[in-house]
Amino acid sequence: MSHSLIRRCSRLVSSCTTGNYRKILQLLPFSSTNLEEHDDPSRPGPPPIRVGITESAGRGVFATRGIGAGDLIHTAKPIVCHPSLSGIHSVCYFCLRKLGSSTCPEASGVSFCSEECKQRSKEFYDVEMKVNWTDFDDYCRTHGLKYPFLVKRLACMVISGDASIDCLDILQPANLTPEMIVKMEEGFALLRNAIANKLITNGNIDFLSKQWYLNVLARIRINAFRVDLVGGLYEDLFSSAVASVEAEAAVGNAVYILPSFYNHDCDPNAHIIWIDTADAKLKALRNVEAGEELRICYIDASMDRDARQELLLRGFGFQCKCNRCLHGD
Repeated sequence: MSHSLIRRCSRLVSSCTTGNYRKILQLLPFSSTNLEEHDDPSRPGPPPIRVGITESAGRGVFATRGIGAGDLIHTAKPIVCHPSLSGIHSVCYFCLRKLGSSTCPEASGVSFCSEECKQRSKEFYDVEMKVNWTDFDDYCRTHGLKYPFLVKRLACMVISGDASIDCLDILQPANLTPEMIVKMEEGFALLRNAIANKLITNGNIDFLSKQWYLNVLARIRINAFRVDLVGGLYEDLFSSAVASVEAEAAVGNAVYILPSFYNHDCDPNAHIIWIDTADAKLKALRNVEAGEELRICYIDASMDRDARQELLLRGFGFQCKCNRCLHGD
């Protein structure tokens, strides 16, 4: 997405008028499938949604017409994604598809599932391969960090021209405490040093400031999704509805634009699933009426109320006031 499109999106979001949010959908990088066409990708139509303002949670996503249980609402491609540390050698380095036993790894040890993925990642991958990431990667592994890997990839995408500097600015950032900032600054120093040691003569790294790093990481922190593949069980909607913020069980993590506009509910009417790649599918868990807000669950909905409240406050910075929590369920 170009800088000008992002700036236009940001102005529309800040205007806080419901009508303007319809224009956002024309600018965001997501694809949709008309519900009446039964997920036929050859006959795309407008998504049955609009982005608007909620009474208590800022912007949200609303149904523009009735949606049936199990219906595909829309799909979305990630702005940036990265394999989890536990799966980095077993999934595609670009799309996170699980690899077959016959896949040949690259010299770096990572693999691509197809020539198409290899070519689509060529520019930023070439940048990554020029840099010695040992200190940065070891720091993240030692401290159990997953999101700095997304910043690392995004930085390489910006340097290569595959992404714009402010491509995540439309997303809501997390509130950072002084303690969090200090820890993030350690990661930034390692990232900057690693890149500067190899690419200091490249003018494309001028953007890589501490403020840019903190700005990106603050947005990734509360907008990243863990990608759990359901292995082709497209009809098995409810088994994949439960989500978790723990990283190691996932094949990777990814950041999207439109899916990040969905608010949380401990009793959601929609959820996000991944069939075989990091391309996300938003599906209805039950019948949804026109005008109803579509909400997903950010965490494991099977936990008790106190555990959910603690995890949401610690991980996402808010106290859940959904009907389920208000009734003590």
